[in-house]
Amino acid sequence: MASTPITKKMREEATCSICLQLMTEPVSISCGHSYCHWCIMSFCEMQPWLELFSCPQCRVPFKMASLRPNKQLGNLIEAIKEMDQEMSCEEHGEKLHLFCEDEGQLICWRCDRGLQHKGHTTALVEDACQGYKEKLQEAVTKLRQLEEECMNLKVFTAKQITEWNEKTEVQKQKIQSDFKNLQSFLHEEEKSYLWKLEKEKEQTLRRLRDNEAKLEQKSHELESYIQELEHKCQGSAQNLLQDVKDTLSRSWAVKLEQPQALSLDVHTVCNVSELYFDVKKVLRSYQVSVTLDPDTAYYELILSEDRRQVTRGCPQENLNISSRRFSALPCILGCEGFTSGKHYFEVDVGEGTGWDLGVCMENVQRDTVMVQTPQSGFWAIRLCKKKGYVALTSPLTSLQLREQPLVVGIFLDFEAGVVSFYNMTTGSHIFTFPKASFFDTLRPYFQVYQYSPLFLPPPDE
Repeated sequence: MASTPITKKMREEATCSICLQLMTEPVSISCGHSYCHWCIMSFCEMQPWLELFSCPQCRVPFKMASLRPNKQLGNLIEAIKEMDQEMSCEEHGEKLHLFCEDEGQLICWRCDRGLQHKGHTTALVEDACQGYKEKLQEAVTKLRQLEEECMNLKVFTAKQITEWNEKTEVQKQKIQSDFKNLQSFLHEEEKSYLWKLEKEKEQTLRRLRDNEAKLEQKSHELESYIQELEHKCQGSAQNLLQDVKDTLSRSWAVKLEQPQALSLDVHTVCNVSELYFDVKKVLRSYQVSVTLDPDTAYYELILSEDRRQVTRGCPQENLNISSRRFSALPCILGCEGFTSGKHYFEVDVGEGTGWDLGVCMENVQRDTVMVQTPQSGFWAIRLCKKKGYVALTSPLTSLQLREQPLVVGIFLDFEAGVVSFYNMTTGSHIFTFPKASFFDTLRPYFQVYQYSPLFLPPPDE
């Protein structure tokens, strides 16, 4: 008969780690661990969304298809059960029919009557087994609940990791986009300031060279007079006195005009740090008040009383006939005209699904459908359902915007030939048209779509 330690070791090896009982119909999984067939199947069925399961003991992944009956272990369990039936007290050789609650061990009837277990609470093995089996099942249930809670926490933590990675990636892209927009803005500002500085340089140099040429001419004139007078002084008395009074009169009449005084102070200056820290502030320093011109409005456009909002609706009656009015497209111009300098205005587009915004030449065609590009006098961007955000270049330039602009800023530098657009919701650059040469008055330009009203906020808002 096997000794108690050996028997205990055998029972441990043959015990299912899920139900904590001797295995019934033992099966092995790919990692080598074995379980009751019913226990491991129930374990897998609790996680129907998984294809790979983790071994309850070592967490090595396994598939349902890897389950194999362990016949050798089954035979061992049968042998243990037979041994259980024959278990006897090592001291007395009697059957172990009793369980001592105080010591937590199996005893025989003689042990029960001995001094070691005197006064202890004992019970028949069959009676004690049922109670402890229920307690063990309760413990299993609790552990399974904890295991399920642990699995849920693992799933939740995995979701948090994914969500955190996504959030940081979005923030990373936003930072990169913001710096790219800022670099684009600063680059355009740099070109504008350098162009203005070059223009100022050429204007002042032209005036200085004019002064230089006049002084050179006067220098030759003075040299001619000097040579004439020296020639008289070196000649005979008769030659010296010949027309001497007229010669002296002309000499004394010679005057030296001072060249035009020019300031050599450079007026083109740029506070780069101010540009860097607040793009919106710099743009709004050039902001102008723009209102809508009703005489240019397409016949379906409805203007607010203050001429700052336009909506497309039913045809308007009693409109005066004018060549200034757009008759082919639902467009309207701003009242203000720009012929020089820097100007900036904003348009509140809200969550409209379509619009055209920008500037155009005063003399653009208004009675025919045309392609609104710089070649036809338009510098504008568009939102439409089919193509999204585009710049009206030839061909169209697709604009990939990360965030929907609710307010669009339009910046014009007339002398530099620059028209730029900004998303004022985020303060980011949208698009700048290639440099142009403006030769006519430019005016704010808008095309209005159904259910997409446009609003021109006053500069102080």
